[in-house]
Amino acid sequence: MSEQQPAFNIEKIYVRDLSLEIPHAPGIFLEREAPQVNLQLNTRSDAVDTGLYEVQVVVTVTAKIKEKVMFLVEAHQAGIFRIQNVPENDLGPVLGIGCPNILFPYLRETISDTVTRAGFPPVILNPVNFEMIYNQSQQRAQSGTAETKQ
Repeated sequence: MSEQQPAFNIEKIYVRDLSLEIPHAPGIFLEREAPQVNLQLNTRSDAVDTGLYEVQVVVTVTAKIKEKVMFLVEAHQAGIFRIQNVPENDLGPVLGIGCPNILFPYLRETISDTVTRAGFPPVILNPVNFEMIYNQSQQRAQSGTAETKQ
């Protein structure tokens, strides 16, 4: 038996979607209070072709002063990955942990650059534990299927 070796290649890394809103400009630039920053982060993956997958890390950053939105920026950092000869049960962690870890530094730069170009101090995203996020989503999926079987 000649088993083929697992293969993993980055085909392309790109910004799939990027939006910035500054609903209270120009007045918001005159505010002196420090904003409260809220962050939402998600990952998703889709098969593009045989052995090709698109993985996205999506982040939404909202900065508010009291109830006024200072800015809202959303970025979809994506990559196309060639993943071949990987056992089916190992594919989920590769797509849910490995690929997002590769994309995250690019996402950090995209967010920081966009916010800076908008005229605000940079927002530097803290490191993310994609393994924990992946494991939590797996647990939610398992408890969801357990509930529907009862």
